[in-house]
Amino acid sequence: MKVSSKGEYALRALLVLGQHQGNVMTIQEISEKTLVSINYLEQILLQLKKFDYVKSKRGAKGGYLLQKNSNEINIGEVIRNLEGPLSPMSCASITRYEPCPLEAGCQLKPLWSLVRDTIAYVLERTTLEDLLLNRINLLEGEKIIVNK
Repeated sequence: MKVSSKGEYALRALLVLGQHQGNVMTIQEISEKTLVSINYLEQILLQLKKFDYVKSKRGAKGGYLLQKNSNEINIGEVIRNLEGPLSPMSCASITRYEPCPLEAGCQLKPLWSLVRDTIAYVLERTTLEDLLLNRINLLEGEKIIVNK
């Protein structure tokens, strides 16, 4: 799994909107706080709107605001919606599995599955609220410790 600039910028925009939850922000304000160009940000906000993470308000005092509460926005879901599967290889993907001719005796597939499961475990248990409140999951040894 690789998070592109689109995924990174979408999370930045959600964080900025979350910091101003309930308030409408112009695209210019969001752009200044995220350091993302207005043109690219418009495309990203349209996708976030399509998935019901944000809503827009028209008019002189228009702009964007969160559609959901920050505790309802799951980071794993956001990344999957914008970037696709979390698996590093298609043969280990749950949502977009593609068979491989070497799969039957493949000794790498368990590794890719573990990577997929670990990434999914962390992202699916993280909400926008967790990020806003700096409640990030820490990996320590073989245990995942949740700071909540």
